[in-house]
Amino acid sequence: MSDEVLYEQRGAAAWLTLNRPDKRNALNGAVIQGLREGLRRAHADDSVRAIVLTGAGDKAFCAGADLQPGVGFVFDPAKPSSDYADLLREAQAATLPIVARLNGVCMAGGMGLLCMADMAVAADHVVLGLPEVKVGVFPMQVLSLLKELAPPRVVREWALTGEPFSAQEALAHGLLNHVVPAAELDAKTDWLLARLLDKSPTAIRRGKYAMRAIAAMSFEQAIAYTESQIALTAMSEDAKEGRAAFNEKRKPSFSGR
Repeated sequence: MSDEVLYEQRGAAAWLTLNRPDKRNALNGAVIQGLREGLRRAHADDSVRAIVLTGAGDKAFCAGADLQPGVGFVFDPAKPSSDYADLLREAQAATLPIVARLNGVCMAGGMGLLCMADMAVAADHVVLGLPEVKVGVFPMQVLSLLKELAPPRVVREWALTGEPFSAQEALAHGLLNHVVPAAELDAKTDWLLARLLDKSPTAIRRGKYAMRAIAAMSFEQAIAYTESQIALTAMSEDAKEGRAAFNEKRKPSFSGR
């Protein structure tokens, strides 16, 4: 792992922390690579049941790409895909739940990191935005995820004006799950994690896989796919344990198998 992305396991959760607080945790090649390595490491460890994505310090979650020449997003015309887009692809394919913990400003490419998470908790002072038009570009890759989360007219306003908006606005338009005072951010993140970590890892993994698969399906395709998936899920050890625990009136002990 790069020093610019810290990996720490806290209980059953893997924490990925962007570690460039002096640069407002801006994205560069090392950060993008570190995040991709962190996602893979977490998925390779059976003891990990969730991922938390956050930034170092209390000023920024991620301010977007580092705009210093040759540092931020460097595009190679010989490559059919960019490293940042590949990061978003890997996050979309993730079967572990990802929680974004927004401790500070979230701009541009940082918005993509927010959107690639399944859930998000933010401090109430957080400011978000898509300021790319102010420097002559557009939040192209971020739109791939953002279009599924916020209303189209709101997305257009954010992307076309480039003006910042508050955590409260982001909450109202579906980008965030919870907004709390900064002093309560860790407690709320832990609360949300606790609601994930005591559930069946198998059900969550298969559920995330199914949600991604049916996203582009018609209803008839989706219902046919999901009726086969529920049958498979019901055969897992976690499902057997869940049913037994229910009937025995006790808390289930899920193995993740």
